[in-house]
Amino acid sequence: MAELKITLKSSIIGRPQNQRDTVKALGLKKVNSTVVKPANEAVKGMVATIAHLVDVEEV
Repeated sequence: MAELKITLKSSIIGRPQNQRDTVKALGLKKVNSTVVKPANEAVKGMVATIAHLVDVEEV
């Protein structure tokens, strides 16, 4: 199964609570932190919620 490399590129300061919670749930802590997650529907939905804050690459 494919995986997604997700990198937080923008700060969550001043963002709505649901976006903050999504970033935390993905395991991203600071700007430029990166996580690798499986490319399933749940993760893709979370990424869609914060697409303007992250860069996503398929690994």
